[in-house]
This record gives sequence, C-alpha cells and structure tokens, in this order.
Amino acid sequence: MTQSPPEHKALNPAIPNVARMYDFMLGGKENYASDRAAVANLIELTSSDIPANARLNRAFLGRAVRYVASQGVTQFLDIGAGLPTQQSVHQVASEISPDIRTVYVDNDAVVLAHARALLGDTKYTAVAAGDVRDPATIIGDLAVRELIDFNRPVCVLLVAILHFITDADDPKSLLSVLREAMPPGSYLILSHATVDSAPPDMAAKADDAERLYDQATAPLALRDAAEVAALLDGFSLIEPGLVHVSQWRPPMDATYKFDAFLAAVGRKD
Repeated sequence: MTQSPPEHKALNPAIPNVARMYDFMLGGKENYASDRAAVANLIELTSSDIPANARLNRAFLGRAVRYVASQGVTQFLDIGAGLPTQQSVHQVASEISPDIRTVYVDNDAVVLAHARALLGDTKYTAVAAGDVRDPATIIGDLAVRELIDFNRPVCVLLVAILHFITDADDPKSLLSVLREAMPPGSYLILSHATVDSAPPDMAAKADDAERLYDQATAPLALRDAAEVAALLDGFSLIEPGLVHVSQWRPPMDATYKFDAFLAAVGRKD
C-alpha cells in the first residue's frame, strides 16, 4: 500500500471530531468521550435518531458502489473517507470484481493512521493525505496516481463530506475541478446532509445542530435539494436521481421513513 507524505494535524481528544462522531454513529469503537457526548447532544437537539440516519447513509454507499462496479468501473477515489469500518468501498467493490483499485483520501491524522493500520500492505488499496478543499492536489498526489489512471473511467465518492464545506469554500467550484479530471464514463457518488422534507420540529432545530458542529473539528452546512442539485452540474443522474438515501434503489422489503441525507449517483457522459 502506497502512502502519501505524513499530515500534521494534531490530535485533541477533547474536541469532538466529525470522523470519530460518525464512527460512533455507525457502532464503531474509534471514538472518545467528547465525540459520544456531541452525538448525544445532537440527538437531543434534533429529537431524531441520528445514528440510524448514518447507517442509512452507509447502506446507500454500499448500493451505489455495487452499481458503479457493475458498470465496469475498476477505480474508486473516496475523498473524505472517514474512519475505516465494515463494508468500506474496497470491500464492497471487490464483491463485483477482484481487480478494483481504491484510494482513500482524508485530511485527519487519526483517520489516516487507522486506515493504514487496517489496510496494511495491500496491492489494490492506498491511503492519501488530502483535503477536498484542494482537489487539484488530490488529483496530482503520487499515492493517488499510482493506483488511479485518470485516462480511464474513475468513480469519485463524496459521501457525507460536502456538508462540512461552507459556501465560502465554494463547493461547486471544487466539484468542477474533480469533474474536469474525470474522463467520460466516470461516476460520482454523493450524499449530503439536509433538512429537506424533515418534520417541522426537526427543521426548526437545524441552526442548533449547526452551532453544535461549530465546536467540533468541522462546521456543518446543511443544504436543500436545489443547492445539492447544483453541485451535480455536468453529471447525468442515474435513476432515481437526487433522492433521500433510503430511497436510492432500496432493498425490495425496505420501508421509507425520513432520513437526513440527500444522495445521487451521476455519470459523466
């Protein structure tokens, strides 16, 4: 497994970390008391089952990766990958093809350390330090380039990451850089936190949730369906289009109830 140069973010267990909070929501063990307390506060603030929403988002990732891999794409670039957990991209994709190449990118030192320890010295996976706010550097990273050939279709994943990018960082512009680097036949898998269609009491507490994340390692920027759709310019959306994660090609026996993520899979034609 190739590794890019070491990152320099210091670990502070007292500050809630958005990756560790998500790990806790998914039932993981790589989190601290500050992360667990922040999730508990978030549940209380929003009066909603936040961990259940995280699990629905994770299930969407699995369905979307299986779909893209079934289309013959063998390269996956997971930006803002978060802490490694069960059914990660390379595990899901390898169910379709043993030759899948996956690069996980994150800017968090804890995330990267755990990912490297978990993956070990594997031929078709790599970990790279990078920030979605600097997509050009990710594209040019040696660890990325060793496994990802941008002359062939690639799947870029931005799953539960862009709601940590504020409007000041211009997420649409960041996505355009990635889109331009992706050859025709490439795919984008995206999910984004939202309060669209939320029960009124939950929607009313969105500002409280954003203020809670102001005390964590990244801010929260909730967006509505129109704002998320604008991020998908240049991609043809695979049916059923932009929907809540639990509605994107759900299992036959699934029953829908509100979830706090919008999701889509887009193809660059």
